[in-house]
Amino acid sequence: MTEALCDRRPDPSLERLLADLVPPSRFAQARLDNYVPDPAHPSQEEAKQRVTAFAADLGAPRGGFLTKLRRKKPEPARGIYLDGGFGVGKTHLLTSLFHAVDGDRVYGTFVEYTDLVGALGFQKAVELLGESVLVCIDEFELDDPGDTLLMTRLIRELSDRGVAVVATSNTLPDALGEGRFAAQDFLREIQAMAERFDVLRIDGEDYRRRDGVTEIATLPEPEVDRSGESMEGATLDGFDPLLFHLTKVHPSRYGAMIDEVSAAHVTGMHGLTHHHDALRFVVLVDRLYDREVPVLISLVGDSAPGILEDLFSAELLRSGYRKKYLRALSRLATLTNDGGALLHPGAADAAS
Repeated sequence: MTEALCDRRPDPSLERLLADLVPPSRFAQARLDNYVPDPAHPSQEEAKQRVTAFAADLGAPRGGFLTKLRRKKPEPARGIYLDGGFGVGKTHLLTSLFHAVDGDRVYGTFVEYTDLVGALGFQKAVELLGESVLVCIDEFELDDPGDTLLMTRLIRELSDRGVAVVATSNTLPDALGEGRFAAQDFLREIQAMAERFDVLRIDGEDYRRRDGVTEIATLPEPEVDRSGESMEGATLDGFDPLLFHLTKVHPSRYGAMIDEVSAAHVTGMHGLTHHHDALRFVVLVDRLYDREVPVLISLVGDSAPGILEDLFSAELLRSGYRKKYLRALSRLATLTNDGGALLHPGAADAAS
């Protein structure tokens, strides 16, 4: 019998939650020497050089024995804030930095850290993360004031313990000014740390759009059903039951929920109009994308291939969560393209 994500209620241990704080498999091979800057955007080469120097500095010795004796507590650590549009290589640089540094370090998205704090409590999270040399935060978000204050406090306390923090944020390609204001808002929120962060602007085009994958492809419902029922390790869910199930599982467990899933099949997809459903689905898409799990979907009552349009309503896309929703659309387009390639391998090659 085909398993459904709705059947899964993971209860990962603390060790498992911490073990998940590593770069996603999609970027397992990302290194500074295979980050290829776009010559049309010099800021990419500059960012690469700055991150390379930062990694070298983290690995440099911090004074001798007498210096350590005189120092009552570690100096506040400095950090980097990589600001730029979707798909310009920020995550590649961040994961490259993670791999270039020795010692204890952790890597997660903004949401994964807020979920971790929610699951463990603030002080416990500080104690555990405070043992790290480096904390990498991908996709720092400024759309929720409560989460922003929580994370800036966490960063401040980690920095005070001598932990280096490097964060990325997403800026819409058509709203670069908005992105710069977001970066400044972030720095104002942590005034005590403003002088410890270098803000690096990275310009460029979304690499996910360079291969022409911009649409969320759908398949006939019978085809999705057949694939889900026959593919080893696949899951098959209805969209509405899946949305309901996500309300019963803490977002920090979404990663464990898709363990060993070869492909996720979802039928009856439709537009979303409420933030609570949309934001939980965004987290699931992020975890699927991180783990490179192909997705095959069908629309409600659809018997032919098509395109999923208006997954997020116009009202949702006008909200403060707009960047998050657009990121999810870009990632879901990639995942459904991967899903279609499972059924029709030659089609993807022909399209490229």
